[in-house]
Amino acid sequence: MSQDIESVNPTTMQAPVETPVAAPVTRREQDSIGEMDVPIDAYYGVQSLRAQRNFPITGQPMHPMFIRNLALVKKAAAITNRAAGSLEPEKAAAIIGACEEVMAGRLADQFIVDNIQGGAGTSANMNMNEVLANRAGEMLGDPLGHYAAVHPNDHVNMAQSTNDVIPTAGKLTVLDLLGTLQKSLEALRAELDRKSDEFDDVLKMGRTQLEDAVPMRLGQTFHGYSSMVARCEERIASVKSEMCAVNLGGTAIGTAINVPPYYLRTIVPNLVALTGYPLHQAADLFDATENLDAFAAVSGAVKSCAMSISKMCNDLRLLSSGPRTGFGEINLPAMQNGSSIMPGKVNPVIPEVVNQAAFLVMGNDVTVSMAVEAGQMELNAFEPVIFRALFEEIDVLRNSIDTLTVNCIAGITANRERCRELMEMSVGVATALCPYIGYAKAAAVAKEALRTKRSVRELVLEQGLLDEETLDAVEDPYSMTDPAAAGK
Repeated sequence: MSQDIESVNPTTMQAPVETPVAAPVTRREQDSIGEMDVPIDAYYGVQSLRAQRNFPITGQPMHPMFIRNLALVKKAAAITNRAAGSLEPEKAAAIIGACEEVMAGRLADQFIVDNIQGGAGTSANMNMNEVLANRAGEMLGDPLGHYAAVHPNDHVNMAQSTNDVIPTAGKLTVLDLLGTLQKSLEALRAELDRKSDEFDDVLKMGRTQLEDAVPMRLGQTFHGYSSMVARCEERIASVKSEMCAVNLGGTAIGTAINVPPYYLRTIVPNLVALTGYPLHQAADLFDATENLDAFAAVSGAVKSCAMSISKMCNDLRLLSSGPRTGFGEINLPAMQNGSSIMPGKVNPVIPEVVNQAAFLVMGNDVTVSMAVEAGQMELNAFEPVIFRALFEEIDVLRNSIDTLTVNCIAGITANRERCRELMEMSVGVATALCPYIGYAKAAAVAKEALRTKRSVRELVLEQGLLDEETLDAVEDPYSMTDPAAAGK
């Protein structure tokens, strides 16, 4: 029989288990578009999250060096606004501290906007503004997402616009990246100079249109490459000046709306003090805001460098071809197996990867050119894709040059006997005979040598066209290959 509920001893009953209240995982933020739930521990805010969802383009965040430089611009702005009396010292100090943390690499995972985005970089700017505002507010005791102590627009973005801070950060990033490219080019040139000296006494046949031309020294080949790289360095150094004119202070279109006179005068000098670069405020802020041809100039210089180095790599692949059925005049370092089916095959993988890097650079240059042309009226909205393409150009070219220098050029050796054998069997030496026996006789000797597979030297001596002493002087390696000697 069931027990009557009233007779149950209450002391024997278990107390009901209370379900713990789960901690909130999101916070509600609002912008002019509406409301969104943002992760409660996120330093980014609603505008960053909205941009992440709107622009799932490449799956890659903004370049880390660009993020660093954008924080650097914000730091210069906070310093300037504080000095202008527009920003309270306590807020300015917190913003500056947050900027320095971002510049040091902290909070990197909070920059969630794709590197290709609509809006001329507004989302990139707001991602930075929100992260800095939340971190600075946190320093001042505000919970994330509160924005009472430090506001993304009112304080972090004070006296600024996306349209002047984003291109300025982009130019700083290009300057930084070009500096690393210059170091790589310098190292490549030094290695080519060493090979030029090492191979100075190796006589070989020069070729035009892949046909035998006239003798030269292998060292001259590598010296030519070194001179090409030096010219690339000069071109890169020259184009860096294009990045030093900035429109910071011009805000939206160049009118400097919402900018105090003190800020307009001092923001660029303050940025110079922080970066060390010889920056200057553009003479025409309207021009500097709407026209991005400076980025096209940089891209063109990088493309030109990539093309030249790729041509050199084409030569290296030909000169090392074979090793028994090709030119075989040089040996490239064996870096890895060349085939899954052909035993012992070794491919010129380092020059090949440099060729591919050059193809990418050239394609990116087309993207930059199209985006620069596509600007309209007082603003070019396509800076994000310009930056994505240009930053990648420089990174890829630098990395390919580094592996070329270390894993290829440094280990090249010369096949001295093969070089001399090919030169002696070539009819190209007949050119050196023209001043002594005339063009017609030299041509006849060359044709006979080809027909009979005999050397030009042998036929000249046999036909009594020159005596051996004179022929030795004509065929002296330095007489045939040194422009200075030829001019005497």
